Formats: sequence, C-alpha cells, structure tokens
Amino acid sequence: MELPAENDQPHSPQWTLIRDLAVLQFKLLVDGFRDLVLLPASIIAAVVSFVKSKDGKPGPQFYNLLAVGKQSELWINLFGALKSAPDDLDHSATFGGADIDDIVSKVEKFVVSEYKRGGVTAQAKSRIDQALRNLHDKNRTGSEPGGSDADGSDS
Repeated sequence: MELPAENDQPHSPQWTLIRDLAVLQFKLLVDGFRDLVLLPASIIAAVVSFVKSKDGKPGPQFYNLLAVGKQSELWINLFGALKSAPDDLDHSATFGGADIDDIVSKVEKFVVSEYKRGGVTAQAKSRIDQALRNLHDKNRTGSEPGGSDADGSDS
C-alpha cells in the first residue's frame, strides 16, 4: 500500500496540532537538558572568569558561555510552532513588555538603595567582596590568604 504524496493532501489542523505538540515536548526535553547542563557550567564559568581576572576585569568565560546558551536558545526555537497558530490568534503580550530582566532590575535597585542606606545588604556586599578578594589572592599565590575565612573569621 502506497502512502499519498505529501502534496496530495494538506495536513488537517488536528494533525498539525498533534505534530506541534510532539515537537514542543521534544524541544522542552532538549531545553531542559540544556538548562541542566548550564546550571553547573555557568557557575564554573563564572568562577573561572573571576580567577582569570586581569586589571579588575573578569575573564570572558562566563559571557562566552552565555553566547553559546543564546545560540542554543535560537536553535531550539521552543515556541516555533506559533507559525501554525490560527490567523485570528491574539499574539499580544500577556505580560506586557516586561520580562524577568525587568524584575531583576527592580530588585537590584532596591538592594542598591538598601546598601546606600547602610542596611543589611552593605554587610553582605562587604563579605562577598572579601570572599572574592580571597579567591583572587588564593589563585595568585596558590595558598590560603591571611589564614582567614571569606567571612573574616579566623580558621
């Protein structure tokens, strides 16, 4: 029995939906696996970037990883099936023009404001700065700097 040629009969909207669902599920798996790999890889790349700092500028490793992640996001094209959506579908943004970066920016402004007022975030920043200095010094000298922990207490 021969199957009809692809051009003989257009796919019904139901079959298009089933196909798009299957493709989305596959893409979600690929995207999830990518995220699973990026979780530890991004931390390692950031640490390497700090360790490879020169003249107060971090190395490029973290941002190189972000560039690869962005390329993979475009390649996966998670929501590409929207091209099959009905013409009358309202594509307006449910979330408006905001994204997670906007939320992070608002939180960051709050934290900076708290820091300037001398709140808890000032102490946290001081401890993080000390930990980064210790990490950088340890990498440069190959030994534990000053015999202190990152929080300033003696070992």
